[in-house]
Amino acid sequence: MTPKTAGRDHGQMTLEAQVEPAGVLSGSIILTLDGEMPVEHLLPGDRIVTRDSGTATLTSVYRHVLRVRAVRILAGSLGDTRPDRDVVLPENQQVLVRDWRAKALFGLRQVAAPAQSLIDGEFIISEGLMTMVLHELRFDTPHVIYADGLELVAPDVRTAQRGAA
Repeated sequence: MTPKTAGRDHGQMTLEAQVEPAGVLSGSIILTLDGEMPVEHLLPGDRIVTRDSGTATLTSVYRHVLRVRAVRILAGSLGDTRPDRDVVLPENQQVLVRDWRAKALFGLRQVAAPAQSLIDGEFIISEGLMTMVLHELRFDTPHVIYADGLELVAPDVRTAQRGAA
């Protein structure tokens, strides 16, 4: 399996969103135009702050209870304050990595990689199978959102629907 990457194409960031179970856990803090909000308070139509386009309108929010393999990313392990607290993600959630790991692991300056590919056993740890309440945020096009200080890829509606088929 090759990682989905975020790169530059004529100055534009291009993203290929994942179709495996992904999302953020209840209680995750999402950066919106109205400030930081818990994911469970978000509704379609809310404006979410994104890395790639500044802001994007949330198209839909789905809540799933799934048993999936989880990855714990310890506070500060992806940069000075990234994430700003310990974060648990499903292993297939794409994380935008822009530090030394992107170059060391993938040979790129920045990359959107599944959380499982970042496991180092010390700061990014496999938690095995967990039952999670996941909130999946969808947009008209894929975007990089800010959740708990991490940059995460959120899928577009079409990509997510193809993955569910």
